[in-house]
Amino acid sequence: MIKSMTGYGIASFDSGNTKYTVEIKSLNSKFLELSLRLPKIFSEKEFQLRNDCSKQIERGKVNLSINVEQVNAAVKAAGIDKVLLKQYYQQLKDVSEELNEPAANLLELALGLPEVVKYDDETLSEDEWKLVEKTFQQALAAFQQFRADEGNVLENDLKYRIGIILKNLELVEVEDPKRIPLIRERLNTFLNEAASREAIDQNRFEQELIYYIDKLDITEEKIRLKTHCEYFIETLKNADANGKKLGFISQEIGREINTLGSKANDANIQKLVVGMKEELEKIKEQLLNVL
Repeated sequence: MIKSMTGYGIASFDSGNTKYTVEIKSLNSKFLELSLRLPKIFSEKEFQLRNDCSKQIERGKVNLSINVEQVNAAVKAAGIDKVLLKQYYQQLKDVSEELNEPAANLLELALGLPEVVKYDDETLSEDEWKLVEKTFQQALAAFQQFRADEGNVLENDLKYRIGIILKNLELVEVEDPKRIPLIRERLNTFLNEAASREAIDQNRFEQELIYYIDKLDITEEKIRLKTHCEYFIETLKNADANGKKLGFISQEIGREINTLGSKANDANIQKLVVGMKEELEKIKEQLLNVL
């Protein structure tokens, strides 16, 4: 089965005085691009979080954020920096007067500015980290489930489009036997118009015709195209299926389709080949988002 690189997971835990929220989201990327937004108190755990994400997320442009909300800020507040609070308050008041705006709630705004309220607990306790780590694992599990669900949607779409290519290949099989008699008839008509029948060396004509038809033979391309498509479907079912491997297979499918089109020399087959190319382009677009 495959997974999408697009994912989202969120989990939270409320201990009574503190609420922890972990959010993980990702978009497609060739490599793992990990961006962490953590409170200062969790800085010492950044390496561990990065390591866990690298092992389990693998690829994608990933944003991980941890938010800590104090239900009662006074529980951990050690005090207020009065000097800084007055400076903030005065600056806010000056700006409100300059702009001729109401000066309501200036104290509340000033209290919310950086470094005004000091907290006692600037270190992370082991118990607190265990709660956050558990919440992180829950968010990660939700994130992985989201990726798996999206992967199922992608898998069904990819199978559907490979099915269209195989269906067109079956129609090519129907049209292919009609080509040789038409080519022979065309060449005979051309020669009859260009020269008299008696002037044509029939043995040489047959030799040249066989050589020409051999150059237009698409049997190998049909076999290889079918094999690549079947291998693509088989790879989708594998537990270790990944976007890069599927991308390589799709390149081989593209080569066979292109060769089929260039050698066919038949309008009906060319139309079927154009349909195959259209579906293959959609497959390649989808594979950009496969893990």
